Amino acid sequence: MHRVLNQLVNMAKAKPTLSFLFLFHVLFFVTLLEPSNSQPATAPKTDFIKSSCRSTRYPALCVQCLSGYAASVQQDPRQLARAALQVSLARAHAANSYVARLSRLQSITPRESQAVRDCVQNVGHSVSRLSQSVDELGQMGGQGAAAVGEAFDWHMSNVQTWVSGALTDENTCLDGFARPGLEGGVKKAVRGRVVELAQVVSNALALVDRYGSRHRGSKGQP
Repeated sequence: MHRVLNQLVNMAKAKPTLSFLFLFHVLFFVTLLEPSNSQPATAPKTDFIKSSCRSTRYPALCVQCLSGYAASVQQDPRQLARAALQVSLARAHAANSYVARLSRLQSITPRESQAVRDCVQNVGHSVSRLSQSVDELGQMGGQGAAAVGEAFDWHMSNVQTWVSGALTDENTCLDGFARPGLEGGVKKAVRGRVVELAQVVSNALALVDRYGSRHRGSKGQP
């Protein structure tokens, strides 16, 4: 880069017609292209997320889904549980839309059509339960908030019940494709989406339980 700058200066001396203003503009833009010695911004650390995900049944999937939330989660188990529920809700919405589209395939058989319709209903219930759980956890406040003792237990019980119910809904959808005569591509497509959804929700439930246990422990509750 410095060699280029020296060449430009020599050109200006050799050719007076090269205006000083033009040379200034050239030098300015060349300087912009010079690599910076400043270090890039440090990416948020995911150590807390990785260690928390070890308590889940699918830790690799857990880290994959939640690493992008490291900056907002920091070291807060409540924020991590809430992020896990939000991811679960988004996945449930996507799975519900995907399965609903399968029900409109012209090649679908009557048995497949019934199983798909049932699955759409089940995953729809899952969406509702996960949405309720996100709202409920949001009302619980942070670790230093007033949601302690019986109030905390009541909120936490609601969240756990709804997330467990969502997981049951997804397993019910999968059970509907275990009947004879449902071995085609529709079953494979549905299972691909709903199995992963169930794994994400299972992880979220584990992180919710972990938050509840840690919160009670920090407040000295039995």
